[in-house]
Amino acid sequence: MAQDLPINKRLVIPAAELQWRFSRSSGPGGQGVNTTDSRVELVLDLAASTVLGPFQKQRLLKRFEQRLVNGCLSVVAAEQRSQWQNRQQALSRLADLLREGLQPPPPARRATKPSRGAVKRRLQAKKQRGLLKQRRRERPSLES
Repeated sequence: MAQDLPINKRLVIPAAELQWRFSRSSGPGGQGVNTTDSRVELVLDLAASTVLGPFQKQRLLKRFEQRLVNGCLSVVAAEQRSQWQNRQQALSRLADLLREGLQPPPPARRATKPSRGAVKRRLQAKKQRGLLKQRRRERPSLES
């Protein structure tokens, strides 16, 4: 029943490191909502994981520091009425989160200045707009 969680070609989280919690889901569902534990919470202890290298752990801990509770990353799925479907959804979400967290950060943005031509065009457009508004303010003379 327990299945490993493939993240990419080289990284697979074993089922033994995943903790499952089940509870009753909220919302509509008729009589069955009170008897079935269809809400699923999947928890991975990042700090105690044996398959993640130190660099990967550091990157994930830094990336998800706002989401972690005692070094554990958790994902909740309760959209479906079926516990099995919610389990599949939770596995998929956790895998997506880990894939995203393991991505290297984007390169730092290099500050640039607008080109001389761009500055000239912007100032010319401002001047044209100002002249247009100035002409609107001019009142017609009584001689016309």
